Amino acid sequence: MKQLMASFNLTTSDPSVFILMGIPGQESAHIWIAIPFCISYIVCLLGNLAIVFLVGKDQTLHKPMYLLICMLALTDVCITNFFMPKALCIFWFNWKGITMSGCLTQMFFLHTLAFTQSAIFVTMAFDRYIAICDPLRYTIILTNARIAKLGLVGLLRSALIMLPLPMLLSRQPFCANRTIAHTYCEHMAVAKLSCGDITVSGTYSLVITVLVVGLDRILIVVSFSLIIKAIHRISSKKPSWKALNTCTSHICVMLASYIPGFFTSLTHRFGQGISPHIHVILASLYLLVPPMLNPIIYGVINKELHGKVGKHIHRK
Repeated sequence: MKQLMASFNLTTSDPSVFILMGIPGQESAHIWIAIPFCISYIVCLLGNLAIVFLVGKDQTLHKPMYLLICMLALTDVCITNFFMPKALCIFWFNWKGITMSGCLTQMFFLHTLAFTQSAIFVTMAFDRYIAICDPLRYTIILTNARIAKLGLVGLLRSALIMLPLPMLLSRQPFCANRTIAHTYCEHMAVAKLSCGDITVSGTYSLVITVLVVGLDRILIVVSFSLIIKAIHRISSKKPSWKALNTCTSHICVMLASYIPGFFTSLTHRFGQGISPHIHVILASLYLLVPPMLNPIIYGVINKELHGKVGKHIHRK
């Protein structure tokens, strides 16, 4: 049994191993902290996989908007699966060790998926813009095949943008202290352990975040601004509310992702007086709460999806 535990709980004596501390200063409460995390993780998996199953099975949902919701659900499942199993191992079993290659792999996929999620949000905004502002050409401009291609382009863009970061860090010399005060391998948390110059890595990370995420959010704001203008030009109130209702679920999902991300970034950059465990908890919740809320939001607000879920449950 001791040998089995040792094989999982890697030690700091191994020069290729990092140690993830979990939530610093709260080690004694890790077992209890893990319970809401685990419940949220299960809800996230069940909700998002239910959306994927429902959209895949129901032919009437094989439309661009629902394919995008399905893509978002798959992205959310991947994000939580790259993050939560290791975090729960830290909380429950004190298995804190992670190899350098495993750490860089986790970092690459988490950031890649976050950028992919941003690309999906942009495509969702574009989809609603075409549906409301140019409805007669909607089926011509946005086909299912084109949506699939846009999703693939978003994934490739994110992977290519993120690839230099783990490559740069893999060439860095790391100090003897390889303890990461976090539940997962976040880029700057890993970079700060280096004894070398991380100027290039840090600058590149900041530039791609500002350019890519900043540009995506500008495109989203512009799209919904044009949608609101188009809705105001509709004379009848009923079509206006019907058109706006198709955007409501997307807007709520985006806010559920962007608001926690904003506060996490704010506390990370300007909250020097805030306890380290607050930073880690906020960063961890940022990866867990939006993926958990997304299927709930779509299930409640989106009337067609809500109706399909109700019919499927009633049939069962």
